Amino acid sequence: MKKLIIMLAAVMALTVTSCDTKKEKQEQTNTADATIDSLKRVIAQTQNESNDLMGTIEQIQEGFRQINEAEGRISSENNQGEGSDRQAILENMAFIQSRMQQNRELIANLREQLRTSNRNNAQMKGTLEEMVANFEKQLNDKSRQIDSLRNELQQRDVRIAEQDRQISALNENVTNLSSANEQKTQAMAAQEQELNTAYYVFGTKKELREQNILKRNDVLKSDDFNKDYFTKIDIRVTKVIKLYSKKAELKTSHPAGSYTLDKDAQGQYTLRITNPQSFWSVSRYLVIVVR
Repeated sequence: MKKLIIMLAAVMALTVTSCDTKKEKQEQTNTADATIDSLKRVIAQTQNESNDLMGTIEQIQEGFRQINEAEGRISSENNQGEGSDRQAILENMAFIQSRMQQNRELIANLREQLRTSNRNNAQMKGTLEEMVANFEKQLNDKSRQIDSLRNELQQRDVRIAEQDRQISALNENVTNLSSANEQKTQAMAAQEQELNTAYYVFGTKKELREQNILKRNDVLKSDDFNKDYFTKIDIRVTKVIKLYSKKAELKTSHPAGSYTLDKDAQGQYTLRITNPQSFWSVSRYLVIVVR
């Protein structure tokens, strides 16, 4: 009887050991899976950040290229003297003004991307920060060049006016002409800016209902919602919106395939607008519910 009890105890001990071992292995497997998933998210986030940075850099470089081309077109028209197309000059000046502002915002956006980046490579981050500094210097140099070009065009108007008007009325006429040209330039730049303006907001259902942005489960169904609660953006510049939440749902309509909702290493969502023209084609207002 004693031997039987000893044998039963041994079997039970082996069974318990086996169960503990199996449980331990399962826990190790679960831990390994969680670590792999976390690592995948970190890698994906790093890749997304790299794509965002490179996309912004390419936009800035393209902006400077377009500005240089517009300067060339103005110089070409200016060299034609009285036969130049004044409207074309005004349009190109408006284009330059718009692109300068866009590049200014893109450079600020790039600096912010670097500030919030998860990059641990100090050398790479240093290289990118140096690139931002060079972009800022290039922007300042270009601003001085544009001011010089504007003064040259104003002086050209003076020379034309001298041929057509009495010297006694010259100053008044030139001032009016320069002012009118500047107003036209600003109006065209403002019009282009308005065409590329959109608004976004994210918040909990409670927060959005308090601002009349959500009513029941309908979004922007009346005109009494708080427009000041939205953030105004240039759709050519803002393509990444961090939502700081593990739950996110777009309530306004935006075409599928024009954006992605990506999770970072902490499981928080970031909205990436991959096709701005398509994304904002249905609505210039973006509402996102987070939890």
